[in-house]
Amino acid sequence: MPRIDQSVIEEIKLRANIEDVISSYVQLKRAGSNYQGLCPFHSEKSPSFTVFPGTPAFTASVVVRAGT
Repeated sequence: MPRIDQSVIEEIKLRANIEDVISSYVQLKRAGSNYQGLCPFHSEKSPSFTVFPGTPAFTASVVVRAGT
């Protein structure tokens, strides 16, 4: 299977707004300078999923996952 060139991945990260991408899967609410929502990796009642605007980063604190 062909791999996606790293330069293409970096270009997508630069152009995509992480809040827009994630909010199509998770309902996000403003929490200070960040956004929070319910973690998409497991069931929960309190938000533990954090998105950091202006960066291509998020964390899911309960399941100890992070990504870009």
